[in-house]
Amino acid sequence: MLSVATALQVPVRGARLAAAGAAAARSHVPTSRRPGPAGLTPGPRLQSPRGATPAVLEVRGERQGRRDAVARAARRGPPVRAAMDTPRAIGTFGVWDYVVFAAMLLISAVIGIYYAFAGGGQQTSKDFLMGGRRMTAVPVALSLTASFMSAVTVLGTPSEVYRFGAIFSIFAITYFLVVVISAEVFLPVFYKLGITSTYEYLELRFNKYVRLCGTVLFIVQTILYTGIVIYAPALALNQVTGFDLWGAVVATGVVCTFYCTLGGLKAVIWTDVFQVGIMVAGFASVIIQAAVIQGGISTILQDASNGGRLNFWNFNPNPLQRHTFWTIIIGGTFTWTSIYGVNQSQVQRYISCKSRFQAKMSLYVNLVGLWAILTCSVFCGLALYSRYHDCDPWTAKKVSAPDQLMPYLVLDILQDYPGLPGLFVACAYSGTLSTVSSSINALAAVAVEDLIKPHFRSLSERSLSWTSQGMSVLFGALCIGMAALASLMGALLQAALSIFGMVGGPLLGLFALGILVPFANSTGAIAGLLVGFAISLWVGIGAQLYPPLPERTMPLGLETHGCNSTYNGTNWMTTTEMPFSTSAFQVYNVERTPLMDNWYSLSYLYFSTLGTLVTIFMGMLISLPTGGRQQNLDHRFLLTKEDFLSNFDIFKKKRHVLSYKPHPIEDGGTNNPAFNHIELNFTNQSGKMNGTRL
Repeated sequence: MLSVATALQVPVRGARLAAAGAAAARSHVPTSRRPGPAGLTPGPRLQSPRGATPAVLEVRGERQGRRDAVARAARRGPPVRAAMDTPRAIGTFGVWDYVVFAAMLLISAVIGIYYAFAGGGQQTSKDFLMGGRRMTAVPVALSLTASFMSAVTVLGTPSEVYRFGAIFSIFAITYFLVVVISAEVFLPVFYKLGITSTYEYLELRFNKYVRLCGTVLFIVQTILYTGIVIYAPALALNQVTGFDLWGAVVATGVVCTFYCTLGGLKAVIWTDVFQVGIMVAGFASVIIQAAVIQGGISTILQDASNGGRLNFWNFNPNPLQRHTFWTIIIGGTFTWTSIYGVNQSQVQRYISCKSRFQAKMSLYVNLVGLWAILTCSVFCGLALYSRYHDCDPWTAKKVSAPDQLMPYLVLDILQDYPGLPGLFVACAYSGTLSTVSSSINALAAVAVEDLIKPHFRSLSERSLSWTSQGMSVLFGALCIGMAALASLMGALLQAALSIFGMVGGPLLGLFALGILVPFANSTGAIAGLLVGFAISLWVGIGAQLYPPLPERTMPLGLETHGCNSTYNGTNWMTTTEMPFSTSAFQVYNVERTPLMDNWYSLSYLYFSTLGTLVTIFMGMLISLPTGGRQQNLDHRFLLTKEDFLSNFDIFKKKRHVLSYKPHPIEDGGTNNPAFNHIELNFTNQSGKMNGTRL
């Protein structure tokens, strides 16, 4: 695998087009390279091991045609010359870069230490897991943004836009729909019940077996996803600095586990706030410098337009096409609602707010953060294309995977600015820390509330707090272990969303069944969940084994005619990367069947839609003949008209922000039901008042 430091021996585009080298490159294209079906564009041609071309051969071959070009690129200084002689030179990542990066880690750890002792520390499990339910909207909003805008976003989205175009920006509409659905359908029900784990709801609405199914699925999904998120920035670090890949994986997990275990949810939220700032700063540094070097934003947009990257509107209704307007709006909404609406990592945050109004505000303010980071990452992708539109580093084997394109760009354009490459790596790393810490905290909450509390009712609050911290350590270690699996999973962005689709879809269907369908019962819920999960798993695993053909994924052209190379390698085309859905589990040389070309080629965004709809449909179908209509249900478990109408009370009478009382009994307690005395006998009643048990 070539390091980015090695790959950056290639001078900037002006140098690439130097006369001698350009002539040499052109003279070799027809004779030395075997033409593929689409010229030099990566496609499903020959699938050979990654990085088969040795770095040393490439360096030697390129050196002959570039002597005058290197002279013109002298402004890049000694680090480039050092890289010419060694396969992996760390010279491009200087002292100041390490200082910036270490400062980010240190500040994150200090926040954890501060909240371990501030305000008397983490006295109870509620303090540790829910921040004492005293959080306000803005920090929670930024935390919601950071939690799933991880290194997968920082590295994956720009390379997605570079290869498939800016249609990804349609997710801006998706995010709006997701936030409205989460705030108006799921939040009112969860908040008025005052629960810590979203899976408590499943026991209240159905029974403890449904709760257990939901809990186990969530734990599996989150550990898998977190493995990918830990692996992504470690890969970036490895490519940019030569820092040991698995050393970085372990360091990520250890730092996260440290401040999660010490500071609980408060530490997680406030480190997220700090890390969002770092992410925006990292993106801004790349965008500003790219605009300066390329000659302005208009040049970047013009290059993108010429290369077909501004493909915003594709209204093809075919569900087999990977990204169209409809797959992103419909499939994306289901996928992201399973994250924002019912995923413990997110719900735990907005339920920790001190009032329902603050909780809703946190979701709507978070929307602005989502849009800002989406805009930054899409524009970085367009800048990537503008920079390399005539010499794609991926096809030319300067990088060995699309996810390494952003670190490559950073070292290309920010080398002259000490500290800025470090800021970008800190940006990717911040995304990871925020997501992994959210996951660890949510896993600890679910384990304590759903697996430990029901079986060890005599534990004191102090013991539960210690148990929560112990679970944080355990899940931190598990997530580090799962990062090893992530290294086998091909393209990071799609792998992450595929996992959420396969597992999140059926879980979303289960909660939607409980909240929106009054006659759904526990038999229908379990049957719907199992069938939905089985079908999601079938199509998801099939798509990993037999990836869709390029006419479904529609990758755009990538050129290498501007690459100033005299390398006369016969292996040039055989080392071209595989299509986007690369996977270590992929099956090669198999005759395509209609099942592969249709069912397994379903857009990965529809995995969640499929799982959700099958779960709801099967749940309703089985609940009706098994006594669903005979239930005596408490209306607090359903979405009611009052939940929606109460929104307008808030705007009419601002004083009523803190007076939302879902319980019809006597006054008392605070606004948040978590501190209401009613909660004390609420859990005891759940078995009796839950009329859904058969």
